[in-house]
Amino acid sequence: MASGNFVDYVKIHTTSGNGGGGSSHFRREKYIPKGGPDGGDGGRGGHVIVRGNKQLWTLLHLKFSKHIKAGHGVHGSGNLKTGAQGRDEYIEVPLGTIARDAETNEILFEITEDGEEKIIQRGGRGGLGNNNFKSSTNQTPRFAQSGEDGIESWKILELKLLADVGLVGFPNAGKSTLLSVVSAAKPEIADYPFTTLKPNLGIVKYRDLRSYVMADIPGIIENAHKGKGLGLRFLRHIERNSLLLFMVPADSDDIANEYKVLFNELNQYNPELIHKDIILAVTKSDMLDEELKEEIIPTLPPNVPHLFISSVAQIGLVELNDLIWKTLNDD
Repeated sequence: MASGNFVDYVKIHTTSGNGGGGSSHFRREKYIPKGGPDGGDGGRGGHVIVRGNKQLWTLLHLKFSKHIKAGHGVHGSGNLKTGAQGRDEYIEVPLGTIARDAETNEILFEITEDGEEKIIQRGGRGGLGNNNFKSSTNQTPRFAQSGEDGIESWKILELKLLADVGLVGFPNAGKSTLLSVVSAAKPEIADYPFTTLKPNLGIVKYRDLRSYVMADIPGIIENAHKGKGLGLRFLRHIERNSLLLFMVPADSDDIANEYKVLFNELNQYNPELIHKDIILAVTKSDMLDEELKEEIIPTLPPNVPHLFISSVAQIGLVELNDLIWKTLNDD
């Protein structure tokens, strides 16, 4: 799918339905000229509801349908008939979608399961009919309650990809190549920065029919946490990953420093990210001999598991897969 088709942020205008008014009707039949109140309640206004859909992976379908409006409730009527409720309007979203209030930026909820439903804009309550107001001192109430008005406001829907492993690295670190080799994903690959302009997900098969999900996040650059480059647009996707696989190419001028810059960008964006499990992969290592590897190892960050891999030459991928699976499932 073309990169322009990946949309992970939309601002939508939601309007819930008005509640129907209650009825102030009185029972009138041939032999009962002065029957009591029998006005029914009004139906509630329609909700605007967000629903998770595992078949979706982008918010593209909402990009040009930003005004979502639910139906109005029907007024109550005689014979204690309650008005029909307004039509609920459903917004289908990918798993991992967060809803925010556009004015306060408050997080309202998140959708993480298929079929999960959350009300983003509640419909107005239906008014009570006059039958609800009769009493021993007022047996013929001639009033009923109006229905509540619906609510309209702007909301933000923001997608954060749900993946077990997030690939972290500068442009051209080999992230897309790794994903294409270990999974069935087919990201765009070329030898220039920012080939990847959208996150790509791939399912990596492991032993005994087990698998995990890997996400190729577009390349980070220094000061990405300030919005530089692709910046904040994609850093949020890393928040949902259980494990972060840092990828630094073997032809980097300073592998240890490149790792530190990447680490600092995540720390500046969200300090919680650096507490996730981290693995360092030195990519394109088919250009290294054993002597060069021995020289590089002492410069790598201590207490961070590392491997030398080459996606093209199929070096170290089995060991990487084993280490990822062990880390993901280590209690």
